[in-house]
Amino acid sequence: MSTLVIEPIPVLSDNYVYLAHDPETGATAAVDPPVAEPVLAALARKGWRLSHILATHHHGDHIAGNVELKQATGCSVVGARKDAARIPGIDIEVAEGDSFLLGAAPAVVMETPGHTSGHIVYWFPDTPALFCGDTLFSLGCGRLFEGTPDDMWSSLVKLRGLPAETLVCCAHEYTATNGRFARLVERDNPALKARIDQATRLLAAGRPSVPSTMGVERAANPFLRADVPAVARAVGMDPGSDPAIVFAELRRRRNAF
Repeated sequence: MSTLVIEPIPVLSDNYVYLAHDPETGATAAVDPPVAEPVLAALARKGWRLSHILATHHHGDHIAGNVELKQATGCSVVGARKDAARIPGIDIEVAEGDSFLLGAAPAVVMETPGHTSGHIVYWFPDTPALFCGDTLFSLGCGRLFEGTPDDMWSSLVKLRGLPAETLVCCAHEYTATNGRFARLVERDNPALKARIDQATRLLAAGRPSVPSTMGVERAANPFLRADVPAVARAVGMDPGSDPAIVFAELRRRRNAF
């Protein structure tokens, strides 16, 4: 068992690259790097060696730094087998249920289509930490560019089942905006209020609002709660409505928010 040290690096306007470091072996991964320089600078500050890049999906703000980082460090790029043609520099192709070792830390790969058709996430159960790209955000979820509401709802239900203490390491700083939308759905949810208050304090102090935890997200994130009667009622639907349809309406409203 090896517990990762996780370091978020803010890049671009609202992205995070995560460095995941295994202190037992020195192996270090960069998750979803759109640029190389801030990652190389953080590695130098920490004295860490980059051994892997973990790609969750093919969008440029997640993979544009792959080749430069690979050239600079000799690291290996891990990405979805289904999306190999769209992941620059890919060396290791993975699919649902596959596992690989980051040093001594095992990761489980899950396919989570919805945001894109080939989106995957990486769950490190020993830490525990989930690197979820743009499938799940704190108090939100990704837009549906290549998948259907059914796809995304199934993906979110899969992630929702992970242990409550799992760190939710999402790829964007969207918590404040997501929180303002979520309050329109469940204004009286105490877990939501607590999460918004926490994020507000962190952001005011110049710190990232993420990672969150799966327990917090299960209790506060409306997109994980489309099967909760109060959420269905909030979007004008019967409490017994198909959760994927409730989810679709939540996503439609969030797109227009």
